Amino acid sequence: MSESVGALAYIGLGSNLEAPRAQLERALEALAVLPLSNLVARSSLYASAPVGPQDQPDFVNAVVALRTRLSPLALLDQLQALEQRHRRVRLRHWGPRTLDLDLLSYADLTLETPRLTLPHPQRLARRFVLEPLAEIDPTLVLDGTPVGERAAALAHQPLHRLSP
Repeated sequence: MSESVGALAYIGLGSNLEAPRAQLERALEALAVLPLSNLVARSSLYASAPVGPQDQPDFVNAVVALRTRLSPLALLDQLQALEQRHRRVRLRHWGPRTLDLDLLSYADLTLETPRLTLPHPQRLARRFVLEPLAEIDPTLVLDGTPVGERAAALAHQPLHRLSP
């Protein structure tokens, strides 16, 4: 599929169970072959402290840019199916997980449904989202502010890029 066809979506990935780096690598491979979609860019892997309950391992995170002709809800279905293939279990809010895939944005769409809110309501508050976004698209502007500036404002949140 041509990179110029379809909507540009950004997806955040996270894992802190069962070999998190391997979980993300397998998820990245699966995202690269999603139907009606083309993986445009992927960030490095980053390590971050958990949000919410601290009695769990640190996370490995990444962000991808995906050009897709899937609708937002069809894309969400694909992402949730991928989480299930990774044995995602939702035991508690912000708890540990084998794979978490968040649809951060879909083109310039604003959407609020029981299943999906776009853009993702927490994307501007999380350095583990903003720094990988700045890596793959340094020209991206979120709510009037360059993504790199938004990431720098969250420098107090622990995050480090993992070596390949």
